[in-house]
Amino acid sequence: MHLSRLASLFSLALVAVAQDVSIRAVRKAFKAADIPTDLDIVFRPTALLEVSLPQAAGPPITLHAGIQVPRNDTAGPPVFHVVGNVGRGPFVVATVDPDAPTPQAPTEAQIRHFLGGNFFNDGGHLVNSTPAISEFKQPTPPAGSDAHRYIFLLFDQSPQFAQQTLVTPATSIENFNISQFAKAVDLGNPLAGTFMRVAPEPDA
Repeated sequence: MHLSRLASLFSLALVAVAQDVSIRAVRKAFKAADIPTDLDIVFRPTALLEVSLPQAAGPPITLHAGIQVPRNDTAGPPVFHVVGNVGRGPFVVATVDPDAPTPQAPTEAQIRHFLGGNFFNDGGHLVNSTPAISEFKQPTPPAGSDAHRYIFLLFDQSPQFAQQTLVTPATSIENFNISQFAKAVDLGNPLAGTFMRVAPEPDA
């Protein structure tokens, strides 16, 4: 087998088994990527959010904070787990892209790639039985752009969230602001989070 093919398979194997194992390391990665500043959030996680992306062939890709994932491997929808003493829930999961259309000129940021509530902790697996407000949207960084950050955040769900009408399935996913939304519906600070980087496909 060609050496470059072997290297590619080895890299894919590393991606597939990677996951966050240290709250401190996640917080450090968020800070290094300027995420708390760019999202205007206080990020002091008390648990680990595990995000896995199913693959058509092979094992799912489980993220660790800052991992770069090929765009074609991000179709999802993601599966969520939580590691830590966070209780049963309910929880809200949000995914945002603060780099749209490009990190140099993020005039459409944040893009809301997922927003769903009524997640409950079932032995670490986060499950829900209600439709998401915003179903998962696959990353689509445009040709010529640098890699985008796709940030997954876990919040305690407030009573106000169930009643909110600020964001509905009909609301544009562009120019969302997760910190303003969290304040408006009293979600508090994120309990956990992780993120991936996704660049355009080379032939895009």
